Amino acid sequence: MSSTEAPSEAGQDFIRDIIRRDLDSGAAEGVVTRFPPEPNGYLHIGHAKSICLNFGVAAEFGGRCNLRFDDTNPTKEEQEFIDGIIEDVRWLGFDWGARVRYASDYFEQLYEWAVHLIRAGRAYVDDQSQEEMRASRGTLTEPGRNSPWRDRTAEENIDLLVRMRAGEFPDGARVLRAKIDMAAGNINLRDPVLYRILHARHPRTGTDWCIYPSYDFAHGQSDAIEGVTHSLCTLEFADHRPLYDWLIEHLPVPSRPRQYEFARLNLTHTLLSKRVLTELVRGGHVDGWDDPRMPTLSGYRRRGVPPEAIRDFVKRIGVARADSMVDVAMLEASIRETLNLTAERRMVVLNPLKVVIENYPEGETEQLDAVNNPSNPDAGTRPVTFSREIYVERDDFMEDPPKKFFRLAPGREVRLRYAYFVTCREVIRDADGEVVELRCTYDPETRGGNTPPDGRKVKGTIHWVSAADSVRAEVRLYEPLFTDPEPEAGGFAAAINPASRQTLVDCRLEPAIVQENSDDAMQFERLGYFVRDPVSTSDHPVFNRTVGLRDSWAKVAGK
Repeated sequence: MSSTEAPSEAGQDFIRDIIRRDLDSGAAEGVVTRFPPEPNGYLHIGHAKSICLNFGVAAEFGGRCNLRFDDTNPTKEEQEFIDGIIEDVRWLGFDWGARVRYASDYFEQLYEWAVHLIRAGRAYVDDQSQEEMRASRGTLTEPGRNSPWRDRTAEENIDLLVRMRAGEFPDGARVLRAKIDMAAGNINLRDPVLYRILHARHPRTGTDWCIYPSYDFAHGQSDAIEGVTHSLCTLEFADHRPLYDWLIEHLPVPSRPRQYEFARLNLTHTLLSKRVLTELVRGGHVDGWDDPRMPTLSGYRRRGVPPEAIRDFVKRIGVARADSMVDVAMLEASIRETLNLTAERRMVVLNPLKVVIENYPEGETEQLDAVNNPSNPDAGTRPVTFSREIYVERDDFMEDPPKKFFRLAPGREVRLRYAYFVTCREVIRDADGEVVELRCTYDPETRGGNTPPDGRKVKGTIHWVSAADSVRAEVRLYEPLFTDPEPEAGGFAAAINPASRQTLVDCRLEPAIVQENSDDAMQFERLGYFVRDPVSTSDHPVFNRTVGLRDSWAKVAGK
């Protein structure tokens, strides 16, 4: 699938207005965008917004979008992250055509352009340390000071750059800086670093290079090489745009891309700082980048979130110029609405309480029809086994229920989903007084849950599984990773939710779930949407809750 065939999230926003204006005025003859991740971690939900925007507008306007890795810092980059990012973008529903691109594809050209700047008197090699450069950079109210090495000759600068490339100097000994204006109001124009020395193995170029371009130097020039027309970035890069334009203006690049900025995604109870996500993994706060509590795309995939739901969420929040906070409930709503249409229903008891139906014949079973998806009649039905002994949810029984409790209680009748009306007759306790079993009777004239001939009605319907053929499983329930709606990146550890994962080890599934062994998300009736975890086996099934049927977290958080 080419990028023009990728799912299109057409809409109306200021970015699309800019593109339409550029096309109508002739300022752009076509649309080429790019998604340029750094391969120093896995993609998160914030990246999904950028992916959908860049690939989406390219598809809408008949252009193309490149996937290009900004692989200019080998000390933090790994092939694992490159492979993971490629998988995530494909999973989200997009493609980039013939090949993946890398900034490292252009290292030789970027080096030649660095020499061009030196020859033009617009770049120089600086011997100052990082601390010295930081001290001489100035502040927002005070200008910086020129480096003592700023007036080296072009010949001396080229000689030093060649020797830097040859590996003659240690890390941090020298850098190549643009010569712009140390008194500029925009600090990014105060002679920014273009190259630094890093003696580190690169995932793609190995040890061919020991000097690497900065993001600012590599980014715009890579855009120009690829013919990018609209370089779409988040707002934190707005202050870098003058440098982006300065480099494009002073280099013999083959095209002249323009940078435009949009608001990044901020999500409640979530941190989208890659530094924090890395610390969560390395600190053992989560079980890896694909932990279902992580806001990474791999985490959402493991949790059973469909890519269509993420694209729908991104479309709902839109593209704005100013940062804002989006409630995670909006993402959960997109997930529920998507899964409601596609997920097949199954019956599962998370906290089982045994029920013996005393007037049901011993040793007998029967097959009842259960609907797979009421939103999709074509999904059909499946057989479920009914027997004398079943399991129901422990929360569906109360000995002394409040007025509006319509489930099982002593002397109360309820409907078993797809089965019969049953009435609780006796409560059995263990030696500690805990309820371990209910003795009930059933009305054989209510098969399929139908209203009996006498017309009596019940207000409660509960789900169940047959004790004889149910399968024991582990089920993991998830809540937001952070208790604070707006956690601070600096003190994130204090806001980690200790109840973000609850593991239930004695759940009971209807056997069809294990027999099908599907990776598709399903609805456990009355409980939420769930998916089989990759660690699941036939001997030890494990399922993750994707999202509840309603926003239970809002009640816990007191909203």
